[in-house]
Amino acid sequence: MQRFGVLQGDPIMPGESRSSMSSTAASFIPICCERVVSIQRHESPASCVFANQTKLQLSRFLAKFVAVGDEVTFPIPSRDTFGAEILITKNSTSAASRYLYHVPIGYVSQPKQDKRNRHFVAAEVHCGGLGICTVFLPCEVLRDYFYALPNADHKADHPSLYEILHIPPSASPSELRVAFKLRDLELQTAGAARSQRVALERAFNILGQPELRACYDALLADSEVPAIFPYGGFGSLLVAGEPSRDGQTFFARRILAFSPDLRRRRFHVLLRNCDFYEDRALCRDGRRKVEFWLDRAALHTFWDRTWNQWKHLLGTKIEVEGTFVQTGKYRKRHEAWELIAWETALPSRLEVKLPPDFHLQMGSAKAAFHRFGQYSRALDQIRLGLQHRAIERGELQRMCSEMRIPGDFDVAQISWRPDYDPFFYRQLSHRARRIYLFRDEYIFDVEKAVVVETPQLGHATYVFAKPRCMDSFLALYTKITKDDIRRNRNNAAERLSFLGRVIHGTNPRGWLKEVKQRVGEAIDFSAARAD
Repeated sequence: MQRFGVLQGDPIMPGESRSSMSSTAASFIPICCERVVSIQRHESPASCVFANQTKLQLSRFLAKFVAVGDEVTFPIPSRDTFGAEILITKNSTSAASRYLYHVPIGYVSQPKQDKRNRHFVAAEVHCGGLGICTVFLPCEVLRDYFYALPNADHKADHPSLYEILHIPPSASPSELRVAFKLRDLELQTAGAARSQRVALERAFNILGQPELRACYDALLADSEVPAIFPYGGFGSLLVAGEPSRDGQTFFARRILAFSPDLRRRRFHVLLRNCDFYEDRALCRDGRRKVEFWLDRAALHTFWDRTWNQWKHLLGTKIEVEGTFVQTGKYRKRHEAWELIAWETALPSRLEVKLPPDFHLQMGSAKAAFHRFGQYSRALDQIRLGLQHRAIERGELQRMCSEMRIPGDFDVAQISWRPDYDPFFYRQLSHRARRIYLFRDEYIFDVEKAVVVETPQLGHATYVFAKPRCMDSFLALYTKITKDDIRRNRNNAAERLSFLGRVIHGTNPRGWLKEVKQRVGEAIDFSAARAD
């Protein structure tokens, strides 16, 4: 149950416009309302039979809440009710909540106060067809379902999440993970019931996420503080309550079940995209579409905050595999609210692998950072020269030697920026006969072309035909801009024999394939996949 800190302070979205839009859309969807005459719970899937002998398939879990005589309302066509919208009106007058509502939800707001000063959250109905746009959930309902606070009268039957993990409330994030692993192994060895392992994982997924842990600790101190909705919503929700008079809002009195949308993923993340704190690290992918927390036990190494000083010099990628849930927040842009969504990992199902040469790369980055500081004045002089002319790598090495910079210093780092991607640089550097540095660019003299590269997402690779004289090419190139080349001002593109540019997209392999075509290199597709 993950990811909440970045959602703090989000407003409830402007319900008026969205409600009217949803109700308008719903009015075009035919709705079926039938009474149940029998239920076939033992079939797979289960189903309920209506008076007209038609059937509606249900999940076995949802079928447990339907009884003969109940009225079932759902939009047509209904794909199925495993994740779709369905309203159940109970036939029993003795039921505390006469209505049950099962619906896919999107974003859930942060806690707000109603007119009676009671805190609640609002869940968006996703693709609803019954006219209901929002589910209102009192914070005490969230507290009872997600956080399961200990009962003072029956503490033995309602242990705290810390007691489930057999760890004190002062435990660090790493200690939490170790405790979870050990306790899970104990339960497996003892052949414990599945419900115990589910409760254990649920406890760790609350306490393993910093914002949810803070919320839980606050609830332990004062059960009346507002509770937040784990995951930020995005899943299938089953609640008991009643709809509003206008039918656009469902007021929930109890959560019967919530199932988040889960996705198993495996990918690589640059370690420099992590922000290191004292006892945990926040990691993101380059496009900010994935965000998750790491502790030292997950990363299998020790760190401190000084890593933030030199992490930009690292090209190290860590392999991440885990189960991810969607989350998000609303942000105001151009006078309109826009949902910014990303994915975050469940702590209990997150695994991280380091490359074999991890510690060697770390040592190199630390050494480079030390040298940048030690020889900062000399390097600033070199960077000043790079603003006016392109300098070949060999000449840069001689300049560094004259300034008493050690010979093993990689001169390519002089122009390197924290958000540069080593992939683009490596693919071109091992094909180049000579490499020049100019401002924040790299100019590669390859066999059949000249390639100008800024190895950063959002930029493009510029390809030129092989010039007769490299010095003449550089003298001209350093006096014009990229915009001059694209627009062929003063015939700049013709004079430089510009062949085109390759945009850095989200698929580096596609970029490499197109660059090879541009520079006249035969494409080895097996090699391209292996790069």
